Order: sequence, then C-alpha cells, then structure tokens
Amino acid sequence: MTALFALATSVLWGLADFGGGLLTRRMPALTVVVASQVIATVVLGALVMATGGWREAGPQLWFAVAAGLVGPVAMLAFYKALALGPMGVVSPLGSLGVAVPVAVGLVLGERPGVLQFAGIAVAVTGVVLAGGPQLRGAPVQRQAVLLTLLAAFGFGAVMSLIAEASTTLTGLFLALFVQRVTNVVAGGTALLVSVRRGGRALPEGGGRTVVRHSLPALAFVGLADVAANGTYSIAAQHGPVTVAAVLASLYPVITALAARGILSERLRGIQAAGAGLALIGTLLLATG
Repeated sequence: MTALFALATSVLWGLADFGGGLLTRRMPALTVVVASQVIATVVLGALVMATGGWREAGPQLWFAVAAGLVGPVAMLAFYKALALGPMGVVSPLGSLGVAVPVAVGLVLGERPGVLQFAGIAVAVTGVVLAGGPQLRGAPVQRQAVLLTLLAAFGFGAVMSLIAEASTTLTGLFLALFVQRVTNVVAGGTALLVSVRRGGRALPEGGGRTVVRHSLPALAFVGLADVAANGTYSIAAQHGPVTVAAVLASLYPVITALAARGILSERLRGIQAAGAGLALIGTLLLATG
C-alpha cells in the first residue's frame, strides 16, 4: 500500500508541477499559486463539512498550519532561484528535499533493508539526473544555490509535517483544509505586498479573461497538489517514511515525461538515464 500511494503522489505532484509551469507562462507565478489554492480550499471545505471532519480538530493541526506556512516560502524561494538560474542546476537541486523526510524516518528508528537502501540511492540519483542537471556553462550565483537549498528543505519539511497532521481519513481532510487556508493567507499576503511594490497580479492585456479561461487548469493544479499531499500522508502512515518519501519524490520524472508526451520536448540523454535509474530504484524499493 505504501508504494502504491507514494507512486500516486509522484504522479499527482509531477502533473501539478507541469500544469503550474504552463500556467506561469501566461500569468504571474504568485497568482497561479494563490488562485489554484483558493479553489482547492473551497473543495476541501465542502469535504470537511460533508464528512464531519471538523470533529477531528486537535493539537495535531498545528502541523498542518506549519506546513501551510512553510510551503509558500519554499515555493517563492524556488521561483526566485529559477529566475536567477540556471534552471538546469536549480531544478535538480530542488528535488533534494527528499533528504528531510528520509532523515526523519531514520531518526525515528526506521532501518530499511539493504535492497531498500540501494533503491533509495539509485532513485534519488535518478530524480536528480531526470531534472537535466547543467554540468557545464556559466557559474551559478551563490544566492541561487542558497535559495534552492532553502526551497528543497521547505518541500521536504512540508512532507514531514503533513504526515503528522492526522491519523484518520476525515482528519486528513481537515488537516489539508487547514494547510490550504494557511497557504492562501500566506500567499495572498505575499501577492498583496508584491502588488503594492509595483508587481502585477493579473497578466497584461485582458488579464481577467485569461484567468477566467484558465480556471479549469488552475483547479486541476490545486486539486492535484492537495490530492498528492493526501496520498503521501496515507503512504507515510502505512509504511516506512524512508520508502514513501523517496517514491513520492519521483515527480520530476513525471514532469519531464509529461513535457515529452504533451509538448513534444525531447529528453536529453542524461534525463533519459535518470528516468531509467528512477525506475530501477522504484523496483528495488518496492521489492526490498
């Protein structure tokens, strides 16, 4: 069950990242984040009301609040790092956030077998290579590296925090709702500050029309992201966190394959090799 839900997480996160990447070509990144999370918040609020999830309220929801605060910070740091570039360095480094939940699992006493340790090493290497790391070219700004590592730590911290936010399915709906409300408040505040400093909330030339036509895509991104958080929480609760975290972190491979299949982008040799290694690592983890 752990492997199944963790792999579902990687598919959902990979497709959400792909959709979010396409949307940021048409509108500001902060607007994409806030709008998609607002839609997810509304849907989750309805689920909480329908399932009686509010009865699960307790101290563990502070983990969801923390995840909701860390997530936007990590995303903004990642976008800033991408702007400083080069993307071929930033993107693979961002996937190293898997080290956080893996370390948490080891601290809590998890001891994967030899095959699983090998699978972790192979899969993480595959994920980094699937991002198409830039091995040559201009030197990377230290600020870009620091921001990327901050983002990676934040992404990994969110995985660890949301896994601790609930123990039941209805409680999970409530935890995800609290996380998304916090995301919207934090992201909305950042967007407001950006606008006051001269930034734009809407794309130039018919901004409202663009956003309105993009609502289905925004809904997909927001709901896929929240579903991924849910499936990861289930995976982490029903099996070793070290295994769940690595399998869930295969999402860069899914993003690269989606770009290949939908946009006809050609995979570089290093990316194809990374996808293959990620698959081998997955098999080792699943069978170990």
